[in-house]
Amino acid sequence: MIRLDRLRERRIENKLTHEELAEKLGISRQGYGNYESGKRDIDTDTLARICQILDTDSDYLLGLTDKPKWEPSLSFYGGPEGLTEDELEEAEAAVRRYREMKERAAREAEKKSNAGEI
Repeated sequence: MIRLDRLRERRIENKLTHEELAEKLGISRQGYGNYESGKRDIDTDTLARICQILDTDSDYLLGLTDKPKWEPSLSFYGGPEGLTEDELEEAEAAVRRYREMKERAAREAEKKSNAGEI
C-alpha cells in the first residue's frame, strides 16, 4: 500500500500541483487526486512513472525504506570482500582524505570559536 503522506510530500518537494503531475502522467487532475487521496489504487506502471517524475524510489512510497532515493553503498558492491586490492586502496585513501577534511574543518571552527571568546 502506498504511503499517501509520502506521495504528497514528494510532489510538494518537487513543486508540482495535482494538475501538473497529472499532466505529466497523462491523466486528469481528478484522476491523480484520487491516487493521492487513496480513493484509487496506483497500478504498477503508474507508480513507476510517478517515481521517475518525483525522483524517488518506489520502496520509499511503499514505506519499505525511509530514504526517498536509493544510493549505492559499499555493501551494494559486495562489501570489502568484493573489491580488488587497488579498489580497496582507493576506498581507504578516500576515507583518509574525508577524515582529514573533517579534522581541518573542526580545527578551523574551534579557532573561530576561540577568537570570538577573547
